[in-house]
Amino acid sequence: MAHWRAFYARYVAARGAVDDARVEQAFAAVPREPFAGPGPWSILAVSPWRSGAARSGYVRTPGADPAFLYQDVLVALDPARGINIGEPALHARCLDACAPQRGETVVQVGAGSGYYTAILCELVGPQGRVHAFEIDPDLARKAVANLAPWPWAEVLARSGTAEALPPADLIYVNAGITQPSPVWLDALRPGGRLLFPLQPEGGFGGMLLVKRPPGTERAWPAEFVSRASFIACQAQQDQVVGRKLEAAFQAGGWSRVRSLRLEGEADQTCWLDGGSWWLSTASG
Repeated sequence: MAHWRAFYARYVAARGAVDDARVEQAFAAVPREPFAGPGPWSILAVSPWRSGAARSGYVRTPGADPAFLYQDVLVALDPARGINIGEPALHARCLDACAPQRGETVVQVGAGSGYYTAILCELVGPQGRVHAFEIDPDLARKAVANLAPWPWAEVLARSGTAEALPPADLIYVNAGITQPSPVWLDALRPGGRLLFPLQPEGGFGGMLLVKRPPGTERAWPAEFVSRASFIACQAQQDQVVGRKLEAAFQAGGWSRVRSLRLEGEADQTCWLDGGSWWLSTASG
């Protein structure tokens, strides 16, 4: 089984254009079987992070051979609700971009059954801490059991947007939302990173990486790491901004975003005006 994981890790790291060898090592270290549950499994037939791809439902594996899990595929946790263990290459790319370091504190929003929580644990090591928020009580219970080998992970069966979060070096969000939550921005330490799917509710958006400046600047460096579509975050969504996001992504130019502005009126560098915040093509 270890050789399957090693090849799988090398493959998804290559597909995700990963530079940090530690990301590949973390994927190789974590078995996928406990997090996927007993087979056979339902595999999502298309990628949710490539523009223009339409979801076409799930394909059932013909058996419970673990080899089916060690591919770059989304594995359903609850196909009726579209809840999956997300695509490995996308997460590899995202983890490479937000660069969890040894000893850091990470907040994960939308832990599911805990697979990517375990990979985060491998990246921060026993000196670090991962606070994993999962609002679904059944998934949270599974995550607690699955993460027993990583005692530096804490699973919290509640929303990761409703109240104050622990101070964090990295916030890694696995649920789509139309705006950055103030709860996430407030929890970031100076120099901390926030990576989340900015998208219309139920639509196609992008993984936005935001970095908190060391001082009191209100322009924060930001860039899109990839296009993506995640299950919607169970938090208030802004339908007006959602429509603006859909139009902005269709118009293009998302790769030119360079900063998140938290004050001031949007100017000619604005890619998206979220009202109390906006994204600019000018550096922070």
